[in-house]
Amino acid sequence: MPVIDFLASHALAFVLFALLLGLLIGSFLNVVVYRLPLMMQRDWREQAREVLELPAEDRGATFNLLLPNSKCPQCGHEIKAWENIPVISYLFLRGKCSSCKTPISKRYPLVELSCGLLSAYIAWHFGFTWQAGGMLLLTWGLLAMSLIDADHQLLPDALVLPLLWLGLILNHFGLFTSLEDALWGAVAGYLSLWSVYWLFKLITGKEGMGYGDFKLLAMLGTWGGWQVLPLTILLSSLVGAVLGLIMLRLRNAETSTPIPFGPYLAIAGWIALLWGEQITSGYLQIAGFR
Repeated sequence: MPVIDFLASHALAFVLFALLLGLLIGSFLNVVVYRLPLMMQRDWREQAREVLELPAEDRGATFNLLLPNSKCPQCGHEIKAWENIPVISYLFLRGKCSSCKTPISKRYPLVELSCGLLSAYIAWHFGFTWQAGGMLLLTWGLLAMSLIDADHQLLPDALVLPLLWLGLILNHFGLFTSLEDALWGAVAGYLSLWSVYWLFKLITGKEGMGYGDFKLLAMLGTWGGWQVLPLTILLSSLVGAVLGLIMLRLRNAETSTPIPFGPYLAIAGWIALLWGEQITSGYLQIAGFR
């Protein structure tokens, strides 16, 4: 029996396959989260030097998402294949570099495990369908964006825009919503935060969020249509306000300290895409409208 037919006819096998695939993708996302911002900074420096008509910098060795091989930042030990098995290698190495014994950040296995569990849930929720394939790609992208935004307050176009176009393409076939709703979801998603941005700036003279947030909400609108936007904005605002204040207190930071909004939008949008109708219906019943 071909592998595809086997996965299609055995739900548990598909869930386990998604779990293993998610663990591998999570390992790669750790590379993306670390390297993509550095690649963007290199490109910005090059562009700035061109505008200022300065001599080009020596770029040195190739640096992209594939090369060079990962190394220990402390001793330069090149990570071997057996040291890069998601989660297992971290446990086997007891969370330390095999060469210099420098502790490895717990974030690496946590990202791998989170990606694996989220992927398994998507497989269980949608089954062996095109919707599952689409949502897996979106979930991986949202996870990478959230981590990059949390670290650098950046939402790279290299991640957001391809997923925006993919959402439109998939909904051309009505995978999650109609193409018309997806189109207006992109328009409404972008303009809603764009309007808030300019209103806040006119009143306070400060920038309350970045343009990446506009694009991220527009991207979520292309996947779920304009219908998911109110719930996404509401959930992201509530979660952002609560967790943001907790983080500020834990860090003893001032209220003027910038807090990335992208992770909250990503989490809220993911929830709205999966359970938006149930959450809305439940709220209307509780409120007595149904």
